[in-house]
Amino acid sequence: MRRNIIAGFMAVLLLASCHNNEKMLDILADYNNSKEAKGYHFGDKLELPKEVTENAESVTISFGDKETNSFVIDPRFFTLGDNAVTFTIKTKGGEVLNQDATINVFAKNPEKNMTYQIVAEYPHDPKNFVEGFLAEGNIIYESDGLDGASQLIKYTLGSATPGMVKQQPAGVFSEGCAVVGDKIYQLTYKNKIGFVYDKKTFEQLSEFPLPNVIGEGWGLTYDGKNLVATDGSKNLYFLGINNPSKIVKTVSVAGNTETFEQLNELEYHNGFIYSNVWHRPIILKINPTTGEVVGKFDFTKLTGENDRGESENVLNGIAFKGENMLVTGKNWAKIYEVAIK
Repeated sequence: MRRNIIAGFMAVLLLASCHNNEKMLDILADYNNSKEAKGYHFGDKLELPKEVTENAESVTISFGDKETNSFVIDPRFFTLGDNAVTFTIKTKGGEVLNQDATINVFAKNPEKNMTYQIVAEYPHDPKNFVEGFLAEGNIIYESDGLDGASQLIKYTLGSATPGMVKQQPAGVFSEGCAVVGDKIYQLTYKNKIGFVYDKKTFEQLSEFPLPNVIGEGWGLTYDGKNLVATDGSKNLYFLGINNPSKIVKTVSVAGNTETFEQLNELEYHNGFIYSNVWHRPIILKINPTTGEVVGKFDFTKLTGENDRGESENVLNGIAFKGENMLVTGKNWAKIYEVAIK
């Protein structure tokens, strides 16, 4: 009889413990969800609910193979944008509880809404599915995508007829491109390789495998020291010129209230990186050291005038002509020169 009473008592304790653990995780989940949209900034501290801290012997936060028991938003562990983490709670009763969460880290300063004025319009071949776009004076280098139609072309601004064309094999989908001295570097979408060409002749000089962490090639630019690539995530990948298969550093991008995924076509100009966001009619001005978005251009009107109702005819071309920006998109019939105010 006594044995049955003890067993029953232990069962009650176990049920109570399980209930308390579930309640603790529910409270932590509600807390994390309430903070996700508002986000944090570097230096902020997570103030976990007392229902968690008072019943926990320890709480750690894991980031893949890294972990910390500090609740401070520390750049050694967190990046700008969304951070997938796991809370591990060791209760005072000896149980170990795990809960996944997303912690958003935003830039401290609001980005400036950049204004501009259209000062010129130029023809652009509407058959070109623009993936990479850059200018040297009045000379345009453009990488166009799609299987069976990918190409690298060169033409004079104001003429839609290319003066030089490098057709890609049918199985290659061309992406971003960048000029470095007398060479052109070009990414591919899903082929996991990049190409290097002679800028004057378009002769292919070599190819290189993309770093493993880059799942897809999207945008490419050159900052005077490194190639900078995107893969459709929130990250800017800085690649070595002599070894583009090596990532020198990774910088994550976010604004004051928003994480910017799907960074695409890139352009480096006067110390900043400019990037469009796939399927959004905006161009971001990014501090390449911190990843903070310091400015944002709204090209909704130009996109609406050029997409002809096709969802894939997106804004996707950024270059600079002096201090003016050149803007175009996939299958657009025009290139716009805009003066930044």
